[in-house]
Amino acid sequence: MDSINDILLKKDLDEPAEVAAVKRYVELKFKSTVGVIVHPDRIIILTPSAALANTIRLNTVDLQKTVNTDKKLVFRIGR
Repeated sequence: MDSINDILLKKDLDEPAEVAAVKRYVELKFKSTVGVIVHPDRIIILTPSAALANTIRLNTVDLQKTVNTDKKLVFRIGR
């Protein structure tokens, strides 16, 4: 039986490319940090304020092109 340490060492804990790309886009363009959750059909972006969520929402097409995804973007307010 594997120990917890052995299991965790085998696990890939790197951030998915889509998560890093969304975070980098928001950081560079809006000087803010967001949380990102990736599902097979959508990307959920967690923002600290409604103003930021709506501002990013207005730039959805540009964000999808930058991240190179066709997944639906979902915005949630609060952390």
